[in-house]
Amino acid sequence: MSTDGLIVVDKPGGMTSHDVVARIRRLARTRRVGHGGTLDPMATGVLVIGVGRATRLLTYVIGAGKSYTATIRLGQATVTDDAEGDVIATTPAGTVTDESVHAALAALTGEIDQVPSAVSAIKINGERAYKRVREGESVELPARRVTISRLDVLSIRRGQADVVDVDVDVNCSSGTYIRAIARDAGLALGVGGHLTALRRTAVGGFTLAEAATLDELEQRAPEVVNLPLDAAADRYFVRRDATPEEAKVLSHGGPLDPAGIAGPYAVFGPGGGLIAIVSERDGRARAEIVLAPA
Repeated sequence: MSTDGLIVVDKPGGMTSHDVVARIRRLARTRRVGHGGTLDPMATGVLVIGVGRATRLLTYVIGAGKSYTATIRLGQATVTDDAEGDVIATTPAGTVTDESVHAALAALTGEIDQVPSAVSAIKINGERAYKRVREGESVELPARRVTISRLDVLSIRRGQADVVDVDVDVNCSSGTYIRAIARDAGLALGVGGHLTALRRTAVGGFTLAEAATLDELEQRAPEVVNLPLDAAADRYFVRRDATPEEAKVLSHGGPLDPAGIAGPYAVFGPGGGLIAIVSERDGRARAEIVLAPA
């Protein structure tokens, strides 16, 4: 099996995304491993891992849309906007109606300006925001435009008098913070809110249905790649097949004549191997990254 490719991992709770990468490095016996979009330690679910040359595809994976299931707890605000942080405010939420919950979440759908959680990996003057917060600094991050295309309420649970747990299903653009949705819904309802559970169900076209647990990968090691580089590119991008002459030019970084394909797209050689990811601009088809073996 190819050592270059993607792995769709079902990340367990309690591990950082970097922890998963370190585990895959050991299993795959290579240092050349990366991930396509951080999941918080509390979160579980789809984490796309690149191995070998496929690490260069991760820039496209990171920008893909994401899907999640999550639980928002209304009535408590935390410093991290999730259950891993200390509770900083408590307001009884028992009187919050189902209708007001639906309305607050509906207001957070569509294209919105979202302020990321202060305890995040966003860098401020070269230093992670979460590090500044942990050092006692007050951090204010600028809002960023995100798209929340679907935010469905699955259930509203009232097992405890002072809190309300809301299970939601979310489709959103890359860069959206589900913790911030919980925070903002709680603010809108005047009772505070934070996330108590988060599971990523899809990254682009990669879903939980094809995800492997770390224990399953351990049993397959070192052949842990389940989507070899060529197959991954063929699935993720529109495909263009090159002639022998085009393949030679492109593999050396040269441009091709345009094919009128909206990019980026994948170009394959006559033998079926991936050569490059290409986009068309200024009347030429130019490689964004060349992936043909050296």
